Amino acid sequence: ASTGTPALFLHPAEAIHGDLGMIVEGDVVLAASFSGNTEELLQMGPALRRKSVPMIAITASADSALARSAAVHLRAAIDQEACPLNLAPTASTTATLALGDALAMALSEAKGFTSEDFAHLHPAGQLGRRLKQVEQVMHRDEAVPAVDLDTPLRETIYEMSKKGLGITAVLDADRRLVGVVSDGDLRRFLGADEIDRPGVLNRSAASLMKQGPRTIDKSAPVLEALRMMEDHRITSLFVCDPDQRLLGVVHIHDLWGLGLR
Repeated sequence: ASTGTPALFLHPAEAIHGDLGMIVEGDVVLAASFSGNTEELLQMGPALRRKSVPMIAITASADSALARSAAVHLRAAIDQEACPLNLAPTASTTATLALGDALAMALSEAKGFTSEDFAHLHPAGQLGRRLKQVEQVMHRDEAVPAVDLDTPLRETIYEMSKKGLGITAVLDADRRLVGVVSDGDLRRFLGADEIDRPGVLNRSAASLMKQGPRTIDKSAPVLEALRMMEDHRITSLFVCDPDQRLLGVVHIHDLWGLGLR
C-alpha cells in the first residue's frame, strides 16, 4: 500500500467464513504457506476462480497442493528453520517476507512509482516532512515581502518589518525578481555614514539591492532548500517560476520547524 498499490491482509480462516467478500474481480491474492497444504487456503481456491481472481502462491515446494492450484508459484524453500527444534516458523517466515518485499519493489518499479508519489502517501511523520516540496511550506501572496525597483528606502524598511522575514524581494515592472534587500544590506548601508546624508530614506530599493539572488523551484524538496541556505549562509530563498516571476519565499525557520535534521 505504501508504494501506491492498494493492499490488505485477509486471514484465511476468516476468509472462508464470509470475508471473501472483500476480494473482487481485478484483485490478486498472494497466498503464503510454507507447506503449501494449509486447508483454509486450499478452500479459497474455488471461490477465487469463480471471481476470476488469480492466486500467487508462495510455498517451499512446487509439488504442494497450493502451488498446483495457483496461477503462479513462487518458491521460498529453506534448508532448515532457525528454531533449535526446526519446528517454529522462523527462517521460512523471513524468506517469505523477503520475497514479498521483492515483489513490492518490482511492482513499484514497473508502475514508475516516484519519490514524489511516495511523499504524497506519507504526509505525516519524519519521513513525510523530509519529502515535502517547497510549495507546501513557502509563504505566498500577501505574506511575501516585495517592493518595486523605485520603492523608497523608507517604504522598503516598512515592508521588511511588516512581513518579518528579514528580507524583501525587489521586482521589475513585469513582477520578475531582479534583486533582494536584506537586514544585513540595510545595516551595512546605514552604518556607512549614509544615515546622516539628506534624503537617504528616499533612496530607491534598486540602489542598495543585491542582484541575481538565489532562487528555488516550487517543486524542489525542502531538504534541497535547507542545504542551499546552509551552504550559502542565507536565511531565505525566493521561489520563482521559470520566467523568474515571484511565487513565494521560504525561510530557514520554516524548515527547522519541520525537524528535518
